This record gives sequence, structure tokens and C-alpha cells, in this order.
Amino acid sequence: MYCDKCGNKLEPKFLEFEGMIPYCNSCNEYKFLKYSTAVSMVILNYERTKTLLIRQYGSKTYRLVAGYVDKGESLEHALLREMGEEIGRRPIFYKYQKSQYFKKSETLICNFYCILNSEDLFPNHEIDDYLWAPLDEAKELLKDTTLAKDFFKIYLESGE
Repeated sequence: MYCDKCGNKLEPKFLEFEGMIPYCNSCNEYKFLKYSTAVSMVILNYERTKTLLIRQYGSKTYRLVAGYVDKGESLEHALLREMGEEIGRRPIFYKYQKSQYFKKSETLICNFYCILNSEDLFPNHEIDDYLWAPLDEAKELLKDTTLAKDFFKIYLESGE
């Protein structure tokens, strides 16, 4: 790892109450790790009998609607913005579920479940295909190794 200010190689250095933290000897500063934040959504129809799954960017696998949180933006604003951009809809209800760190993209993903009052969507160019899947079928359509499946299971187990 390298310093984001001067480009110097960072060295681990002990910081009381924190442990070993990357340190720049040139800037004389500790450099706490930074990562991206994103929101994802288990989107349900009004009756809560189906969930929305999407495919994007040429992928053959279904996933949840998701997107990065912009600098200065709250999780809730990012959720509303991403839903508006990707599917052209706003939820009538949403609730935070759980967050989990995704190492592959170094992103903290914060998941919500949302309810729409209609299954009519207005997808943008990012969406290749979408499907309103019955809840039991959605479990089979999401890949076992994805956070999307984990977040979907958490919703199902919540009993909400």
C-alpha cells in the first residue's frame, strides 16, 4: 500500500487502542483503510409474493438492484436514487436489513428490503433483463456464492 498524498510506501506501525495501522513516514500520518459503500435491495411486489431480480452488463446470473453510495450521500438517499435510476420507481416502504463487507470489490454493502405498489418498471440502459420471481423460485435463481442470495435469505428468515 502507498500513501494517497505523497506516494510513499506505507509501513505498519502500532497505534494505541487501534493496533497495527499503515503509516507514512514521509507525511508522518497514519493512513486508515478506505473502502467503497454500496446499497442493495430486496425489492418486493405489494403482496410480498414476488421479488425483483435483474441481469446487468451481459451477465447471465440474476442479482439484486444495487449501486454505490456517492460522496456525501446517505444510505437512504442512495437507495432512492439507485431505484429511480435503474428501475424508474420509488418504494412505498423500505427497511434496513444488514450490512456485509464484500472483499472482492472492497465494498461495504448495506442491504434493505423495499416494497413497490406496482410491478410496472421503467428500466434504464444498465438493466439487460428483469424478472418478478416468486419467492421460492428466487432462492434457486440467485447464485449460492453471492451476497445477493445471503441478503435474500436474511429477508426470508426475518419473517417480515
